Amino acid sequence: MSTSTRPTPSISETTSKAPRGTLYRGGEGMWTWVLHRITGIAIYFFLLVHVLDGALIRVTPEAYDGVLGVYKNPIMGLGEVVLVGAIAFHALNGLRIILVDLWNKGTNYQRQLFYGVIGTWVVVMLLFTPRHLMNVFGAH
Repeated sequence: MSTSTRPTPSISETTSKAPRGTLYRGGEGMWTWVLHRITGIAIYFFLLVHVLDGALIRVTPEAYDGVLGVYKNPIMGLGEVVLVGAIAFHALNGLRIILVDLWNKGTNYQRQLFYGVIGTWVVVMLLFTPRHLMNVFGAH
């Protein structure tokens, strides 16, 4: 029988060095994965509601007109900004995913691609939001 002379590791050697307080510790790649899923689900539910409210025209035109009246509410206009933000992020991040998957150096540039997505998203939202809110609040 041989006995091991290896000392027992200390608690600091066996515990994780990752910060506590969040389940997701993967950096930019993990957060884009989470945001991609959230925006995808949100877009799916928007499309579901969009198809259902469009189907109301077949029920009665008055019901359809009632739903359109709700959509003219300024709060819905703010919701449209959120919707465009979700669609823009989802589309841009989808392009990032394609680059990571198909470009042989894509994984080496994940962080830069992430910041490119965020920068492009900010530009898109800065261009869209003021013009849309002017239309929503009547300052044509």
